[in-house]
Amino acid sequence: MKILITGTEGYIGSLLAPILMQRGHEVIGLDTGFYKVGWLYNATELTAKTLNKDLRHITAEDLEGIEAIVHMAELSNDPTGQLAPSITYDINYKGSVRLAQLAKAMNICRFVYMSSCSVYGIASQENFSTEETPVNPQTAYAKCKALVEQDVKPLADDSFSPTFLRNASAFGASPRMRFDIVLNNLAGMAWTTQQLKIMSDGSPWRPLVHVLDICNAIVCTLEAPRDIVHNQVFNVGDTTLNYTIKEIAEMIATVFNECKLSFGARGTDNRSYRVSFEKINHKLPGFKCEWNAQQGTQQLFDLFNKIDLTEDIFRFRGFTRLTQLEYLIRTQQIDSELFWKPHSALSTLSHTLSYAA
Repeated sequence: MKILITGTEGYIGSLLAPILMQRGHEVIGLDTGFYKVGWLYNATELTAKTLNKDLRHITAEDLEGIEAIVHMAELSNDPTGQLAPSITYDINYKGSVRLAQLAKAMNICRFVYMSSCSVYGIASQENFSTEETPVNPQTAYAKCKALVEQDVKPLADDSFSPTFLRNASAFGASPRMRFDIVLNNLAGMAWTTQQLKIMSDGSPWRPLVHVLDICNAIVCTLEAPRDIVHNQVFNVGDTTLNYTIKEIAEMIATVFNECKLSFGARGTDNRSYRVSFEKINHKLPGFKCEWNAQQGTQQLFDLFNKIDLTEDIFRFRGFTRLTQLEYLIRTQQIDSELFWKPHSALSTLSHTLSYAA
């Protein structure tokens, strides 16, 4: 298939695009380039041709010839979503629904939307949340995910087939690394400071999934018979990979065994949920999580050792979504609506080169 991936320069997209290309698909990317500066290591010889374009500016012409869309290009995670909730709403909700509407108008059959298990928010501690559990999003990021699902589902018909993948909390190595997600952050902290200071008691529950297993779920969805994935919601992960923050930290401390582990008092973040992944493991052909959290932690340990990860690199703004966006706003490279601004120095350079020519 000819597949458009939005967010090819992101944590998942930088791994997904080469995988799909290796499987014989033609991949076109779209990315606004906010996190282009964050590149931790070289991982592949293949790179998808990518349109450097904001999701809100995508046109029907950009979608000509496309047969499937994997949509990931939104403002990522809860802290980033809270930076500018109204802009998060414009990009993550309005922009995503508009893309689905354009896809349907252009007769693009497959539309795979990257949702999140964060839509469960605060859930019963006795029961596991399933795809049928009422959502209870607590943040702008999670609320937008739930709204996109709600508004795109009615678009489904005989010619337009959306699928909604609610990913667990991702972890694992990627060239476009993120150190603002729980396991990656704690592993980086353990390596660079030899300390794991958990500010809470670690009691909240989080489901985890390796970034490569998310890529596998997307591949399986794209290549599955249409009737299996048509207008379906799948939690992406494995039921055995539900952990408390305390368990995650203790596991990391066993791999990064020179670090000192400590916990604080009960925190103010009340988000806590355990998730069932029985549906995807029984109904999506070819899907199975190949990574557990222990293996992913060891992968990070080996990577940090190989590239000699320093604290300066770990804390570099390009690997933390909120910090990078705040930098781009502070330096006036993007405006209050998160659109790129023309840079005066570059404009002067362009004028000088034109004059010299």
